[in-house]
Amino acid sequence: MTSVFIVDDHYMVIEGIKSLLSHVNGIEWMGHATNAASCLAFLHKQQPDVILMDINLPDKSGIDLCKEVRDKYPGVFIIGLSTFNQQSFIQKMMENGASGYMLKNATQEELVEGIETVMKGKLYLSGEAAQSLQKNTETSIPMLTRREKEVLQLVAEGMTNNEIAEKLFISPNTVDTHRKSLLAKFGAKNTASLIRMAAQMRLI
Repeated sequence: MTSVFIVDDHYMVIEGIKSLLSHVNGIEWMGHATNAASCLAFLHKQQPDVILMDINLPDKSGIDLCKEVRDKYPGVFIIGLSTFNQQSFIQKMMENGASGYMLKNATQEELVEGIETVMKGKLYLSGEAAQSLQKNTETSIPMLTRREKEVLQLVAEGMTNNEIAEKLFISPNTVDTHRKSLLAKFGAKNTASLIRMAAQMRLI
């Protein structure tokens, strides 16, 4: 059973999403908060599996709240929720640790698919959000060698350098070289942001 919590200051949005999810098997509604302060107060007592988080909250930006929640409760998955299909919002939410992003006009199928996807530890972008990112990343997708693509895929699966080396019959040093090359090509600070960027570009 996956427990879901929503943070949004629009009652109609809360009620709409609640009614979409109320009859879905395997999803349990944990409640809602209408601002960042009440969200943090709730999390202090109990944590849901997934939070659907509005980007525009009255007392704090959802982008900042996302980072705060991920820092304090790393086990909680966050899906950004917005009426804005703007690349910069999506990017910032993902950089601050969100596992997904969807627009408030999402269908029940998208909502359920998003929740199930992030629960598997994968990233989820609803169709329109993915298209928005795609427009801005198409020109900047780095050229990767076949080997780099293989290493990227295995890094995304959570394998260590030694495990990748064993699987590809190359030395751990060579894997490390490929890993560094990937970080450089993507301009990523660390492995987590590398995977996030590669996922946004639909490379993994």
